[in-house]
Amino acid sequence: MRYQITGKHIDIGEALQTHVKSELGSILDKYSQRPTDATVVFSKSAHEYVCETIVHLSSGLNAAAKGHATEIYAAFEACGEKMDKQLRRYKRRLKDHHKDRTEPVEFIGGASYILANQEDGADDSEPESLQPIIVAEMETKIPSLSVGEAVMQMELAGAPVLVFRNEKKDGVNVVYRREDGNIGWIDP
Repeated sequence: MRYQITGKHIDIGEALQTHVKSELGSILDKYSQRPTDATVVFSKSAHEYVCETIVHLSSGLNAAAKGHATEIYAAFEACGEKMDKQLRRYKRRLKDHHKDRTEPVEFIGGASYILANQEDGADDSEPESLQPIIVAEMETKIPSLSVGEAVMQMELAGAPVLVFRNEKKDGVNVVYRREDGNIGWIDP
């Protein structure tokens, strides 16, 4: 398994890196027998340390967790507990999908844009154009998943929405978390 352990504006010592590798490795060994990649980023927000972890599972799914604490080791432990809980919750489904899926998730490319924020300040004049201003343009990966896998990926990543290519219908679909707590699915 490959680990990328970094700190934003803080130094990460060798002891912390060793601790992260052993603890995260033991969590992942319980739920995933295949090699994976893990990215762990430590940062400081006011008086708290923040630990953000993203694990790329060999099936193509991602799991993400975030922990806060006043001590850096405690922040990692909080993050590790959340990761353990997520993977434990989806263990059966992860194992079932590994059996059904003989090859990793396929990705197709898509364009992704960041649009400028339209401020409605004191200026009540009409804009020159109704076209939004594009701040950035980048390539994004759209996974080919079943609806169940897409919902699981959205839950594991903690994302509010996921765009995916439906394996069964070969069209682009969207799953999202509704305000009432349920999951919505758009199948055009």
